[in-house]
This record gives sequence, structure tokens and C-alpha cells, in this order.
Amino acid sequence: MKKKIENRISKLRKGIFEKGIDGLIVLVEENRRYLSGYTGEDTQFDESAGALLITQKDLVLATDSRFEIQAGEEAPLFEIVCYKKGLEKELPSLLRRLDIRRPGFESIRLSYMKHALILDALKKDNLDIDLVPVHNIVENLRLIKDEDEIMTMKKSLSIAEAAFKKVSAIIMPGMSEHETAWLMEKKLHEHGADALAFPVICASGPNSAMPHAIPGKRKFSKGEPVLFDWGARLNGYCSDISRTILIGKPDKTYIKVYNTVLKAQQEAISAIKPGMNAKDVDAVARGHIKDMGFGDRFGHGLGHGVGLAVHEPPKVSPLADTILEPNMVFTVEPGIYIPGWGGVRIENMVVVREDGAEVLNSLSASI
Repeated sequence: MKKKIENRISKLRKGIFEKGIDGLIVLVEENRRYLSGYTGEDTQFDESAGALLITQKDLVLATDSRFEIQAGEEAPLFEIVCYKKGLEKELPSLLRRLDIRRPGFESIRLSYMKHALILDALKKDNLDIDLVPVHNIVENLRLIKDEDEIMTMKKSLSIAEAAFKKVSAIIMPGMSEHETAWLMEKKLHEHGADALAFPVICASGPNSAMPHAIPGKRKFSKGEPVLFDWGARLNGYCSDISRTILIGKPDKTYIKVYNTVLKAQQEAISAIKPGMNAKDVDAVARGHIKDMGFGDRFGHGLGHGVGLAVHEPPKVSPLADTILEPNMVFTVEPGIYIPGWGGVRIENMVVVREDGAEVLNSLSASI
């Protein structure tokens, strides 16, 4: 792992030079882990487990006493600095010591309030430092997965699929969305997940027309769709999968909707190849759904990248403009959502290979 992190930092330093900055303040949790091995969690947006300061010659991990021992054990390439009064008050002395005059900072993670506090601290220390907002410097490195990352996600996906097999085998009318979502969470842990990739979605009947429905007290009935969206986290890496099932015998509407979604997914996956624009992959699935008469019932993008974060680049949507490259990993998840009736979504994870797309799932999506 040490060699892998050294290679990542080497690539990052080239990016820092190209951006015209003399250092980078890394604040995004997944980026910290990717570049250092440090697994400290932020827990919520206004709390931080620390920051990396990376220059052409220095590596510093600044954190507080809660994480000092952990940081030292997990990030041996970094000097550990334990701050007592918060990062914003420690930063001026760190920037002075490291001789950083034009640091980039991850603007997606630094709040307006924290930014103002840092500027105030720099002013009080009479430091003439230009804070430069940057984005996607580290995320662009994370776009291309190595084979170890892909294998870890495949294992995470296997855990998620094994949990679903257990849950789907015992689903029956009268069970509620909430208790079934909890059962899925329990099975994910039993099969080896370190954590959930995100809260389990379980939506039945009309609720399944809401792509991100929150499981409630509604109970399952025969003849209605039940939509699941779930994923495991293993060694930091996420899986993300959706399946829609039906209790009882499907009617003509369900069969048509389901087969339309499945065909849209299959056509999109078959079209994937290096050099293709991500929005063109989306257009393949969206075009089939439109041709089948459901064009206005597929609102979200076709997919998104998966890795240390469950949602990361590349986006696969009509608004995307990413050229696909080998070893990019993302979801392909078309859906049809009909208010008052319900919805169907089928989601697989794929990795771009030289000769097309490799599907990482093994769980069947047949009706």
C-alpha cells in the first residue's frame, strides 16, 4: 500500500505544478484516504477528521487528539500534526513553516464560515497568502481504478448480492418497507460488510415511483413492485445495486415496464467502449425507453462513478461530457417511474475495458 500511495502522490504533485499552486490542502474524506491511507471519518459536514497538506517536498496530516494515534499508524508517509484549537487556527503556522504561499484548497468541502475564519487567522498573522479554490484534482486521479480497487468493489458487490438473496427469499405480503430495509442492513453486516454504502432504499407500490424513497411503514401487497437500492462498503470501497421484484404474478403493465428497463440497460452496457462520451451511453438507454412510450418517466441520469464514495465521477447523464477510459467504474441504472403505480429500476456496476464493458454483478436481473 505504501508504494501505491507514493505513486498517487507523485501523480498529484504533477497536477499541483500544472495548476500553478505550490501546495494542496486536502479536505475531502475520500481524498485524504486515497492519498494517505488515513481512514478518519468526518461524521458530518461541519466536523472534520483532519486535512492533508501536500507540497513538492512535504507531506503533513493535521488532525486533533481524537485521531492522533490512528493517523500515525495509518499514514506513515506523513508528518502528523495535532492541533489544539482547530485547523483554521493552526493553518497559518503550518503554511509559514512549509513555505506555502499559494495553496489550493478543495472548495467543495470548505464552508464559507471556515474560509472566513482562515482568512482572518492569516490576516492576524500578517501572512500574505493567496488561497486558491480548486476542484477535482484528486478526483481526477480516482477516476481510473487499479485492479485491486476493482477487485475490492467486486467483493463488496458480492456481499450486497448475497444479502439480497437472503432477503428476497423471505419477502411476503404484510412485511413493511422499514422492517425489510432493516433486515437488508442486518444481512449486509452478516455477510461481511464493514458498513452500508448508503441507507437502504426499500419502496413498494406507489412509493417505488420515488427514486430515492425513504422506507416507511407501508406494507407489501401482492401484484405491486418493490424497489430495492442498496450497497455495502468494504475496505473503504462501495458497491451500489438496484433490483425491483414483484410479490405474486406480474401483470402486463409490470412486464412491459420491467422488460423496457432491462432492455435499456442491456443496450447501454453493450454500447460502452473506450473513447465514447458518457452522455452518449445515457442516450442509448434513454432512447429505448422513449421509443417504448416512457420517455417522460425516466428523469435521472443513467449512472455515476463508484469507488471510495458511492457517488463520484464520472457522471453518465445527458449533461455529462466525460470521455470513457479503461478502468473507469460506474453504474448503469435506467428506471421508469409512474406516479400512482410505482417504479422499476435495475442497476449494475460496470468497468470499462479495452474491448467494452465488464459487468461486475453476478446477480441475475431477469424478471
